[in-house]
Amino acid sequence: MADLGIVRVSGDNTLSGTLTRADLADVVHRNLGLSRAESAGLVERVLHHLCHSLSDGQNVKISGFGSFILRDKGERVGRNPKTGIEVPIAPRRVMTFRASQILRDKIAK
Repeated sequence: MADLGIVRVSGDNTLSGTLTRADLADVVHRNLGLSRAESAGLVERVLHHLCHSLSDGQNVKISGFGSFILRDKGERVGRNPKTGIEVPIAPRRVMTFRASQILRDKIAK
């Protein structure tokens, strides 16, 4: 997996807790030499394609990063913890993320 040198810096030069689309576009701009608008567009197109594939029911696997996996959950009975009354929970589709071994190893360091 290529290291793009992503470093998140907020306005006061301290690490922020969230990597944003703007941060990704800035890394693309710095490392690939595209204009800021082209970099932002590239990030948007990648995210759009990822979201579109998931909404079409396809799982998404990014080698060296992880997999976004769709799973259908059946109807089940839940219980209100305050009252103890049983309530039906409708069937739904959920998305899970499973990190690759490479990413898990990097996080563990």
